[in-house]
Amino acid sequence: MEEKDLIRSLNWFYSLEIEQVDLYKSQARAATDIYLRQVLTRVAAMEQEHVINLEAEISRRGATPTRLGAIIAPLLGVATGTILNWTNTRTLLWANITLEEKAMADYKRLILKVAEKTLFNLLWSHLIDEDLHAAWFSNKLKELDRLALH
Repeated sequence: MEEKDLIRSLNWFYSLEIEQVDLYKSQARAATDIYLRQVLTRVAAMEQEHVINLEAEISRRGATPTRLGAIIAPLLGVATGTILNWTNTRTLLWANITLEEKAMADYKRLILKVAEKTLFNLLWSHLIDEDLHAAWFSNKLKELDRLALH
């Protein structure tokens, strides 16, 4: 993979992760269920770790993290979080699962193109976190479905 293409991909993830941080923080602030609030807060913190990792990786390569991502992504995250907060918990979880699955698919595509072991391992770490987030959201959705049947 050419370096400029790699930087572009890393900046895409940088923007996506910033958006996820603000999305989950916004959702956590509005959550009435304490367990959901705590999970969303923890997931936001994990996504913030991804932002820090990606920013460091982009800088290590002599590039600058995208300003557009740093400006637009938080706004998108808050806006999306606010809109989803007007819906119900099921819709919120479904949207979060969809976002996490998109991130996972994109991470998988990039991992296949990366040969450098350090970056390969970093991307795998992020992918696993996204998978864990999607799994928790999916399990919570199933729990809500079971409760609705009773």
